[in-house]
Amino acid sequence: MKTVEFVIKIVLLLFIWSIWWLASDAQLPGAVNLSIIVGGTLLVFPLVWLGRKLLDGQPSTRRARGVTTFVHYSLGILFGLPIVRALVTYREWSGWTLTVPGWIGLILVIVSGAACGLTILNLALKGLGAPFAIALSQRLAADWLYAWTRNPMVLAALAIAAALGVWFQSVLFIVWVLALLAPALLYFVKQYEERELELRFGASYLDYKARTPMLVPRRPIEREAKA
Repeated sequence: MKTVEFVIKIVLLLFIWSIWWLASDAQLPGAVNLSIIVGGTLLVFPLVWLGRKLLDGQPSTRRARGVTTFVHYSLGILFGLPIVRALVTYREWSGWTLTVPGWIGLILVIVSGAACGLTILNLALKGLGAPFAIALSQRLAADWLYAWTRNPMVLAALAIAAALGVWFQSVLFIVWVLALLAPALLYFVKQYEERELELRFGASYLDYKARTPMLVPRRPIEREAKA
C-alpha cells in the first residue's frame, strides 16, 4: 500500500513539474499573466479554508494525511504557477525600479537559498520528511533551526522571494511578495499546517508550539534556562 501511495505521489509531482515547465515557456497576454500571478495566489485562501474544514470535520491522523496530500499538491499549482509566471515575466511589469546594485540582491539570494537548503536538510534528518507532501515528517522536527522558529523553511522561502525582487530591482515584485505571497503562505501555515501537525503529533506539538515562535527566530528557551 505504501509503495502504491509513493508511486502516486511521484506521478503527481511530475505532473505539477510539467505544468510549471509549460507555464515557464508560455506566451500569454498581459491580462492573463496578471490574473495567474494575482488570482492564483488569492485562490490559496479558499483552498486552505476548505482543507481546514475537511480536517475539523473528521479530526484523525489518517484523515490528516489524506487531506494534507490533497492540499499540498493543490498548493503546488496555486503557489507554483504564480511564482513561475512572476519569475519569467517580471521584466514586463511597469513600475518603479529599485535603486539597489544587482550584486547585493544576488548575495541575498545565495544566502537565503543556502538557508532554505539547510532547513530542508534539518527536516530530513530530524523529522524524516521532505517539503510539502513528498514525504510527510514521521517525527516532530524541533531541533537545530526548528528550535529557533517553528517555520524556518517558510521564513527562508519568503526571504528568497524578497531577495529575488532586490536582485531584479523590481519594486512591484517585492510588493507582490509582501502583499500577496507572504500573507497566503502564512495563512496556510497558521490555519492549516498547525492544525494538521496538532492532529498528527498531539501534545508534543502543542508543547513545541507554546515555547517556539511561529516565524521570527528567538533563542531557544532551553538554552536560556541553561545560561
